[in-house]
Amino acid sequence: MDLTILFSPLDESLYNHPYPANSFFKYIKVFGDGMPDYKGTHMAIFGVKEERGTGTNKGCANGPDEIRKKLYNLKKGNGAYRIVDLGNLNPGIDLDETYVRISEVCRILLENNVMPVILGGTHDLDFGQYRGYEEMEKLVSFLNIDAFLDLEDSKESKPSLQHIHKILLYEPNYLFSYTHLAHQSYLVDPSSAAVLEKLYFEAFRVGQIRTDIMEMEPAIRNADLLSFDITSVRSSDAPGNANAQPFGLTSEEACQLCWYAGQNEKLSSAGFYEYNPDFDDVHKKTASVIATMIWYFIEGFYNRKNESNFKSNDFLKFVVSMPVEPETLTFYKSKVTEKWWMEISYHRPGARYIRNSIIPCSYADYQTATKGEVPERYISTLAKII
Repeated sequence: MDLTILFSPLDESLYNHPYPANSFFKYIKVFGDGMPDYKGTHMAIFGVKEERGTGTNKGCANGPDEIRKKLYNLKKGNGAYRIVDLGNLNPGIDLDETYVRISEVCRILLENNVMPVILGGTHDLDFGQYRGYEEMEKLVSFLNIDAFLDLEDSKESKPSLQHIHKILLYEPNYLFSYTHLAHQSYLVDPSSAAVLEKLYFEAFRVGQIRTDIMEMEPAIRNADLLSFDITSVRSSDAPGNANAQPFGLTSEEACQLCWYAGQNEKLSSAGFYEYNPDFDDVHKKTASVIATMIWYFIEGFYNRKNESNFKSNDFLKFVVSMPVEPETLTFYKSKVTEKWWMEISYHRPGARYIRNSIIPCSYADYQTATKGEVPERYISTLAKII
């Protein structure tokens, strides 16, 4: 399919600007005079100037180009960049058609082994990002970073407040796991958090992340797609949002999470949402923060280690005897990155998914097992399998 018919080229001021020779812009191809060929590339950035999904954050449709102004001026990182910017996706006649267009673009890119990187636009656009996986015939794990849970289900609620509820109920159901990072308890209805717990999905508050951000890495390493709402970053670092909060992630923590996400070999799409230039400061601080987050995400991508052969000499194997079921727990540790994995075996006839599963975990999970306790990560994964 010719993607040109779905996109508008970038404004001339963006690609005719005199960027330095070592800038990010000089090492990518953009849709200016012609659509760049995405086939054979690693990553395709595209903007979605869509804001019909919000009631409070009008103006975020102008976010993608402001982010580009900051991103293009950053220095090129490590790795042999094969990155294109497809320009801005033309919105549909209505919001549902925009979702369909996003899903179609994501599907085409994913089928060509190209990672979509979406610049929003409102957070509900991740519904289109998620639907891009619909025809891939595999279960996916969803990672969402947001100050709110966005699980509202009333007819009066705007799509940007109910998109996660919509994703959880979507049929056909190909969602294996859902992980939410950086919500703030005083912004969340306890019943919504209880829904995630009942489904054996993970949710980590800002305080939990700040206590030990490295413990978030295994949860991030398990994801297939990332949806990042800039509302999760505190307003002093990222004021460019109508719903900006005084508490939240620091910009450094946001970049660290993006670095982890980029390193995740499973992760195949990312979206950055809810930036509104109308609420930003005169220096467009928030656009700089998001651009830097994306830069770290890309840097993480080019530092992937392709750790998948657990029988190789690059891994240490640890078998822990347990006083309860299961009789043993098997762990793997990479000699290269020192990351940990845990094996989950399940063979009972009639199980929803009969398979051996090796999932990301942390050293803390291994320590828990050595004390004779089954790690919570093992229990929640087993519950989803059956």
